[in-house]
Amino acid sequence: MVSIGYTLMCEQAGPKELVDHAVRAEAAGFDHLVMSDHYYPWLESQGHSPYAWSVLGAVAHATSRAALMSFVTCPIRRYHPAVVAQKAATLGVLSDGRFTLGLGAGENLNEHVVGGWPHVQQRHEMFEEALQIIRPLLNGETLTFSGNHFDVPDAYLWDRPDTPVPMAVAASGRQSATLAAEYADGMIATDPEPHLVEMYEQAGGAGRPRYGQVAICYGPDEAECRKIAHDQFRWFGLGWKVNTDLPDTDSFAAATRGVREEDVAAELSCGPDVDKHVEAFKKFVDAGFTHVALVQVGGDTQPMFLDWAQDELLPRLRDL
Repeated sequence: MVSIGYTLMCEQAGPKELVDHAVRAEAAGFDHLVMSDHYYPWLESQGHSPYAWSVLGAVAHATSRAALMSFVTCPIRRYHPAVVAQKAATLGVLSDGRFTLGLGAGENLNEHVVGGWPHVQQRHEMFEEALQIIRPLLNGETLTFSGNHFDVPDAYLWDRPDTPVPMAVAASGRQSATLAAEYADGMIATDPEPHLVEMYEQAGGAGRPRYGQVAICYGPDEAECRKIAHDQFRWFGLGWKVNTDLPDTDSFAAATRGVREEDVAAELSCGPDVDKHVEAFKKFVDAGFTHVALVQVGGDTQPMFLDWAQDELLPRLRDL
């Protein structure tokens, strides 16, 4: 059975609301909760971006059953990888072992706040070094590391859960799928592409979790849902090669100026039809993903969505 997740989107709700959404989602029956980690929203209309790790700590305390995950944290600019390891270990303790550290190579949108955004080749080198630092620290080792991009003279994590915090790595191609297989316990992807799962398994990841994410916009009025999705999620169709390099909300607004409402609706299921939303989720199941988290687009619609999901959507998804 696929684990059904709910996404706590830091870009569309404030910190207190996110904790409330987490509690409601767990009560509704979601299996796991994933949280984005941004410094900026993609678009000004989203209107939020609290510090994800503070919110995750509160969520760990306020919930008791659902698994938790960062989706995803970039350990190469805003955060030194040794500090990421410490944060993850602390979350592992606070959540009684429910936390998985999701990692990715990041976006200029969030990382430029501490300085220039490196070239893609340099980013990949930095990311692999970060994995080489984080993995042994989470395993309880005392680490001394000297690389081309990071130095760790001496580090040890004093507070860790009994079982090391698992790691999952975002993959978009063969290189990142291989990194996920070599260093992590799972793979993350935002597109339902079977070839990503195949590359991950070929690289040594067979039998490990594969985490996906699907955005929908549920509501009683399809036309209103289409407007919300266009207003807040039209950046989604740009693709990660574009998204990783745009520096601010103005850039995303300019890049999406020509995106029409019907373009977004063609990629994102909108409205009250449960069958459409089930089909969007099922694409990830059919592609071989073991964990799939739903994103409900629209910060103000979360309570309504969670009530509907408990009564109508989750029972349907359990049958897949």
